Amino acid sequence: MSRRAQKAAHRAAVSGAGPTTEGPAARFPGATAGFALFGEVVMIGMLVTLVSLPVVTLPAALAAGIRHLRRYLHAEDSRLAFFWRDLRAGLLGSLAVGAGAVVLTLLLLLDIDLAGSGALPGGPAIAAVGWIGLAAVGVTLLAAASAWSPETGWRRAVRGVPAMIAGDVRGALFLVATVGFVVVVTWALPPLIIAALGCAALAAVAIPERPARRG
Repeated sequence: MSRRAQKAAHRAAVSGAGPTTEGPAARFPGATAGFALFGEVVMIGMLVTLVSLPVVTLPAALAAGIRHLRRYLHAEDSRLAFFWRDLRAGLLGSLAVGAGAVVLTLLLLLDIDLAGSGALPGGPAIAAVGWIGLAAVGVTLLAAASAWSPETGWRRAVRGVPAMIAGDVRGALFLVATVGFVVVVTWALPPLIIAALGCAALAAVAIPERPARRG
């Protein structure tokens, strides 16, 4: 291999656009350049936010973003063309998931509002159930998006969420924390939803592959 080809291969390995070329493969060989990873996360956050403007398209946007970051972290081919390909493949099937999540979220928010108004007996308990329900919707959405693939589809991804949570309770708690992070950051400063969604996609890749889980 010529010197120029070696340099090109090294740049591709560091950027995540190509396979790693340095020794045994690490768990995340594409994450060797921290600033490049940060830029990739922000870019995916922007794309997910843009695609999610109709709201019901959020599941497909998250799934495409998660798959992109997974390829990037594993130093596989992570061209943006594959993000758009995944989005096209998952968009139609995700609309029912997105619509269901929106309806459930609105009902739970209404429940919490009524509980806080004092119009319902046992308001604090009802509010607590509402907040737990919102967390469950967020975790289900993130877990299903992480499990989705063009080959298996959305039905299998959603149905597999209970088994996924039962098999990794600690990981599910990390997903709850991720959902809470997105909500709090967005509530504090709405434009930060771009970075928050990018971080959520990154967390969905990293949580199942954390060292304790792999062991």
